[in-house]
Amino acid sequence: MAPGTITDLRSRIDRVDAELAALLEERALLAAEVQRHKPVGGFAGRDPERERALVAAMARHAPRLGAPRLARIMSAVIEAGLEAAEEEQRGPLADR
Repeated sequence: MAPGTITDLRSRIDRVDAELAALLEERALLAAEVQRHKPVGGFAGRDPERERALVAAMARHAPRLGAPRLARIMSAVIEAGLEAAEEEQRGPLADR
């Protein structure tokens, strides 16, 4: 990574954040679809073994963060996605 000014670096961070937001939205939509296929959905349908495997796979791609930090991040991502799916099932999304 080439050094840059703080402004340049922040601009790059902003681009990564925009891409990350789009990926998180896509993930939430896919996870909501999965929820519709599970016999037990929502928080009760969480699969800790699958989540551990997901974090381990991600840690190979993000060694700087490592599994413990990624586990915290992914738990928050999964919970936010489940909350969004539950809200969607209850009715129209409220303005956020």
